[in-house]
Amino acid sequence: MKLIIQIPAYNEQDSLPITIQSLPKKIKGIEKIEVLVINDGSIDDTANVAKSCGVNHVLNIPANRGLANAYISGINYCLSLGADIIVNTDADNQYCAKDIEKLVTPILNHQAELVIGSRPVGQTRHFSYLKKKLQRIGSWVVRFVSQTSVEDAPSGFRAISRYAALRQYLFSNFSYTLETIIQAGQSGMRIMSVPIRTNEDLRPSRLAKSMTSYVIRSVISIFQIFMIYRPFKSFLYLGSVPFLVGLFLGFRWLYLFLVEESIRTHLPSLILASILIIVSFQIFLFGFLAELISANRKILEETKLKLKLIELNEK
Repeated sequence: MKLIIQIPAYNEQDSLPITIQSLPKKIKGIEKIEVLVINDGSIDDTANVAKSCGVNHVLNIPANRGLANAYISGINYCLSLGADIIVNTDADNQYCAKDIEKLVTPILNHQAELVIGSRPVGQTRHFSYLKKKLQRIGSWVVRFVSQTSVEDAPSGFRAISRYAALRQYLFSNFSYTLETIIQAGQSGMRIMSVPIRTNEDLRPSRLAKSMTSYVIRSVISIFQIFMIYRPFKSFLYLGSVPFLVGLFLGFRWLYLFLVEESIRTHLPSLILASILIIVSFQIFLFGFLAELISANRKILEETKLKLKLIELNEK
């Protein structure tokens, strides 16, 4: 059983040695442990620092393309190296490396295909009160959309089996954390959360310029992936709003017509109700078309999986 620990890194020459030195050398049930650093177009000495720390592999991305691209590039590279289990951790030493064993154990025991490390968000001192609340709300939304029980959706500390890694695709350029959970949940993969520890904060988060920016981009990402994997439900929810408003205005006009026996005064309400109901049915129609397109997406994903297996010389 081969484990590869991948570390996406962008300008992490200072924190990277601390992160690498803390990684476990032995884990029960794992015969071989290797370390991969994904250098996401760093302009500092990240790549050379990684090599000097003795990592097994360094994947250099020519220009900075973001965390999501670095993550999926690392996953594909780990697969090409023959990884049976892949652990993803941050280069800023945020997560306690000793808990990597907690992540891989459910996969070794065939209990899960994706394991997310759940941070003690409430006890994390460098998290503001607002950030803690938003983390809880965001995780609840992801649980609802993905139909999973993941406790800490934004956590990047996770382990993934080879089977699940082969089936991961990313559409967002922002972050992989939320999208991969929703994708896995909607695809029927077994997902588990395990409690993990965190270390002292070495630097501020670089994922977004501000908390507002992070929330907005996260909401867009959740909505986008939900529309991709549940298109009819998405359009059904969207179309329900104008339909219900139109229905209310229609019944209101009918009530006023029967009571006042005049339609002249309230005719604009009837016109608006008709427009809203027509728009809602058009949205429902788009949902049917999107569902048909989604069927083609599934076929394309299966085709891409078979090509990937051929490329990796697997059955």
